[in-house]
Amino acid sequence: MHNLGQVFEMCSKRFSRFMSSKDLLELPFPLEHNQRVTKQESTSLSFVHRHVGPRPSDITAMLQTLGYSTLDHLIDKTVPQSIRLERPLDIGEARSEDEVLEMVREMAFQNQVFRSFIGMGYYDTLTPAVIQRNILENPGWYTQYTPYQAEISQGRLEALLNFQTVVSDLTGLAISNASLLDEGTAAAEAMGLCFSASRSAGGNFFVSDVCHPQTIDVVRTRAGSLGIEIVVGDYRSVTWSEEFFGALVQYPDTGGEIHDYSEFADQVHSTGALLVCAADLLSLTLLRPPGEWGADVAVGSAQRFGVPLGFGGPHAGFHAAREDFKRLIPGRVVGVSKDVSGHPALRLALQTREQHIRRDKATSNICTAQVLLAIMASMYAVYHGADGLREIASGIRARTALLAAGLNQLGIKIRTKQFFDTLQIEIGDPEKIRSRSIQQRINLRYYPDALVGVSIDETTRDSDIEVILRIVSGKGTLPFELAELDAGEYPLETANRETTYLTHPVFSQYHSETELLRYIHRLQRGDLSLTTSMIPLGSCTMKLNAAVEMLPITWPEWSRMHPFAPLDQAKGYTALIEDLENMLCEITGLSAMSLQPNSGAQGEYTGLLAITQWQLAQGHVNRNVCLIPRSAHGTNPASAVMAGLKVVTVNCAENGDVDIADLSQKAEKYRDNLSALMVTYPSTHGVFEEAIREICSIIHNHGGQVYMDGANMNALVGICRPGDFGVDVCHLNLHKTFSIPHGGGGPGVGPIAVAAHLAPFLPGHFHLPGRITETGPVASAPWGSAGILPISWAYMKLMGSLGLTRASQAAILNANYIANRLQDHFPVLYKGRNGTVAHECILDCRSLRKTVGITVADIAKRLMDYGFHAPTVSWPVVETLMVEPTESESKQELDRFCSAMISIREEIEEIGQGQADPKDNVLKNAPHTAEMIASDSWEHPYSRMKAAFPAPWLRGNKFWTVCGRIDDTYGDRNLFCTCVPTEEYAEE
Repeated sequence: MHNLGQVFEMCSKRFSRFMSSKDLLELPFPLEHNQRVTKQESTSLSFVHRHVGPRPSDITAMLQTLGYSTLDHLIDKTVPQSIRLERPLDIGEARSEDEVLEMVREMAFQNQVFRSFIGMGYYDTLTPAVIQRNILENPGWYTQYTPYQAEISQGRLEALLNFQTVVSDLTGLAISNASLLDEGTAAAEAMGLCFSASRSAGGNFFVSDVCHPQTIDVVRTRAGSLGIEIVVGDYRSVTWSEEFFGALVQYPDTGGEIHDYSEFADQVHSTGALLVCAADLLSLTLLRPPGEWGADVAVGSAQRFGVPLGFGGPHAGFHAAREDFKRLIPGRVVGVSKDVSGHPALRLALQTREQHIRRDKATSNICTAQVLLAIMASMYAVYHGADGLREIASGIRARTALLAAGLNQLGIKIRTKQFFDTLQIEIGDPEKIRSRSIQQRINLRYYPDALVGVSIDETTRDSDIEVILRIVSGKGTLPFELAELDAGEYPLETANRETTYLTHPVFSQYHSETELLRYIHRLQRGDLSLTTSMIPLGSCTMKLNAAVEMLPITWPEWSRMHPFAPLDQAKGYTALIEDLENMLCEITGLSAMSLQPNSGAQGEYTGLLAITQWQLAQGHVNRNVCLIPRSAHGTNPASAVMAGLKVVTVNCAENGDVDIADLSQKAEKYRDNLSALMVTYPSTHGVFEEAIREICSIIHNHGGQVYMDGANMNALVGICRPGDFGVDVCHLNLHKTFSIPHGGGGPGVGPIAVAAHLAPFLPGHFHLPGRITETGPVASAPWGSAGILPISWAYMKLMGSLGLTRASQAAILNANYIANRLQDHFPVLYKGRNGTVAHECILDCRSLRKTVGITVADIAKRLMDYGFHAPTVSWPVVETLMVEPTESESKQELDRFCSAMISIREEIEEIGQGQADPKDNVLKNAPHTAEMIASDSWEHPYSRMKAAFPAPWLRGNKFWTVCGRIDDTYGDRNLFCTCVPTEEYAEE
């Protein structure tokens, strides 16, 4: 017999590619400084050749266009010499794809995937293969961006509307958002909603002591920065008063008990306070929905709707509320509107409440959520339908009852009386149970007071029940057969659901794999992703998500690990995490790292928490001011407020840089209260500011700390390091710089790197004994969305030190090439000292509205006719377009985009010259659908050909939008956020 390692070694013989010493690998960049590629390098650098878009001859031509001889010359003129890294990164040599897959598999084999019956909001599940193959593993879905451009996002918007319908129906509440980060953060967001909406003047928030412990901890962390007092106790005995503005309960609770909270809800409402219910979504197919017994808000996780465990994430949290709170609900909300032809169409609704518009007055700092996972969960519901979900839940309930009957037969006392899937068992010596369960490769949950928990899930079989009974009884053979047990003696008595759910036809039409496959692909065809064309969104870094990086995340050794499994079973995960943290610390020049934040905005919040906790530890209780430049990301001020800081805005100079005089004046004014500066580098104006060292010094000299938003890190890696020029905290977006895909709006990972003095203030977690710190957890799982960390680890191993640096250089080259090609048509608003931009550029369109009545929105919609997603619209400057091409796009694609923009500029000029109607033209009517083009009636003064095929490349590869331009105002005035009645789609 061979062990797994030996079997793998025999089965994974790698074919080595050798080149003679005279052979040189064709690199995707010119060789400089007489650099020669050796035999060893030729194989290991091959991935860089595939990741970086422009070919060597293209790079030479692009540099000639810009007037530079080498990439080094361009970088010298773009990045201030004072902050340049004077040595190569210490990441190691680039590895080939087969080498990296072997390394990932070897680490995967270090993970021991036991059968986990731990529960606590995380359950093994069966991901339908049709969903895994066609959504999770499909770049047509995972390379999409947040659906701000709704006309090219109808597919994922429909899938998210389905998700909202599932959540709204099952919770019995009127409105749901399109996902949050996890259950713990959803509960914290709900507390914030209650704080804003409650009629009670109190400052206390009650949390039931039988909520999941990680949820209690995340809520406590959030409350601490907001000055909210958390009171944890028994909801049945708490003395309720006007001191409370809200309460949180768990349904079923963490021990499995199903409570009737209706009387408590009345008690909470009697003082004008609000009630939040953290609910198990699958259980609500059988249990009375929270909205019916008095909950104002329901939160939770949709993980057990076919989303793998992934050692804690990513999973789609949910947040549903009463209609009254529709303008306070955090995160994205998909709503129904209509297009120019009057057809129903979907869009993100109520955006005026979001952080990118309201900044420090926003309802939440949520930006990235968990869209891809919400789509998976919604398709799970579509595939199974109401009857299928009820059957799954009933099967779980039946096996839990079978376990209870067996325990009763064995004389073992069960603490839980009314249950869905979890039982608390009273055991004299839990350590004996633990020992026996480990021998059987089974994980149970161990409570204080000699209690053992068992949570049943969709994957549990009768054979598992038998093994568990043998473990807890200590008997090698049970004195009965399972078939002899009477599971019917444990009925649900008070919480049975009577209302129907998921009655919309979408949940009954796609139950065969053929039909679901076609439905998934029909929706996919309505969405523009990186499989169609480049997505040049500024500050979003829509780079290649290589297939080799994505492959491992669905391997069971990574995907089926429970987040609270004993750490000695997760040695592969901990090894990968430690290596990833070390590489990110090397890249940032900082000393310590936390991978717990599961979005960029969450990283901002976590970094500010580290700063505020450090300030408090120094006795600086009054330091509560955060300086933020006007050009900052909208999430920055929202995160600062969430961290309990007062936002003071710093002006920008005419050239777009931070106004040093204004910064100095405000630093001096608030010198006794200054806590931090939040700065983005390179700036959101697309330039490397020369004074970044001076900026950091000013803040430090006035007692503050410097937080750097790492959204633009794709221009820095290997060129300069934030820690070297004065930054104390830097958050990163692994879903931007380090190749985790955006997934249509999530998942994301937003780790923070900190200087040594801030390391003790990184977020802790009860599951990590060495990480219990002054700063509590900010996410439910110890390492947040750990299941996708192998993607970034693989990316860095594949690129190596040289490849990572070349990626940054190529990103800067591509942006400068676009700026150069378009500057005579659309002025570049901001440039650096030597006339260059960083990795993105801002195109100034502000004069067009006044001169010809054309807006950036018109340009964005017209780009859809050319097969492109628009750049970032009206941010950070109104009526501009911010373009970020990334290093992954080829010169051919850059030229195609530039040609489209130049062609659109010519179409605008036709309006200015009187050759086109100022109201009835190709821009105002864009995008043009196939239905419009094929219509019997055509009354526009331009041709159908010009409308639909304005460029030669479109004739053989046309992306058609499935709807015309959407009426945003109508959607907000007639808010509707669940599945549209079928008759709305009926043809007249």
